[in-house]
Amino acid sequence: MQHGITLKPSRQLAGQRVLVVEDEALVAMLVEDSLQEAGATVIGPAATVDEALALIRNGGVDAAVLDVNLRGERVTRVVERLAWLQVPFVFATGYDASCDAGMQTGAPVLQKPFDLERLTSALVSII
Repeated sequence: MQHGITLKPSRQLAGQRVLVVEDEALVAMLVEDSLQEAGATVIGPAATVDEALALIRNGGVDAAVLDVNLRGERVTRVVERLAWLQVPFVFATGYDASCDAGMQTGAPVLQKPFDLERLTSALVSII
């Protein structure tokens, strides 16, 4: 920002459809807003594994942001489905980076609280 002029946010995710799987409403809203500012179309957010699987079944998912634990249930089934469809994803979790996030050790792990710009960068790097 220079002399009161606000620069337009980066559109690094323009044209990408990103599934958000997060059971904390405030976190889901922040992630959704950040992704939309980066140009993404947000699918969801899904607060449960079943909701996430239903959204994936509808198709058109280019990438996903996954919380590891949704109301006490691990996202393993979501991870397996996304991996089978070859849809890249990022974990956004309260656990540390060494957590067992569903057998996908190559997926980036962002520990909460995380910087929303890091989330965008992580998604850009995997898409």
